[in-house]
Amino acid sequence: MPQDERDDEGAAGSLLLDDQLCFALYAAQRAVTAAYRPLLDDLGLTYPQYLVLLVLWEHGETSVKELARALRLDYGTISPLLKRLEGAGLVRRERAAGDERSVLVVCTGRAEELRERAARVPGALLATTGLDTQGVARLRAELWQLTERADTAADRHRAH
Repeated sequence: MPQDERDDEGAAGSLLLDDQLCFALYAAQRAVTAAYRPLLDDLGLTYPQYLVLLVLWEHGETSVKELARALRLDYGTISPLLKRLEGAGLVRRERAAGDERSVLVVCTGRAEELRERAARVPGALLATTGLDTQGVARLRAELWQLTERADTAADRHRAH
């Protein structure tokens, strides 16, 4: 049996740190976020702020509830994030006209101006990581499949 196959089979029950899928994902997430940092520093944004703006640029006016769902964040995390973006003059929060309980988030003109500069970030990240568009598409699809399976497993666990 080739060494790679023995390693993969042994990793299933291994307690070695480098054999853990969760640690490989964690390390990759930290490394990718660090690669984004200088690109986003040029825009005056943190990575979470960039993600909020991506949702707003894609969908326009969005409720806080929908924004939290899209980013997979809870209200305790999204609220201070929105407060900082509002303080920076990039978003406005306002009560929905038809439902006073719902708060809408909208980009300001300043955020819309930033959008053009931010359009360079994805390509610059590709150049930094050495990935090509097909590699990114393949990796992204695998990660979303993993996310869906893990979410399903977590939902089943919560149900019991």
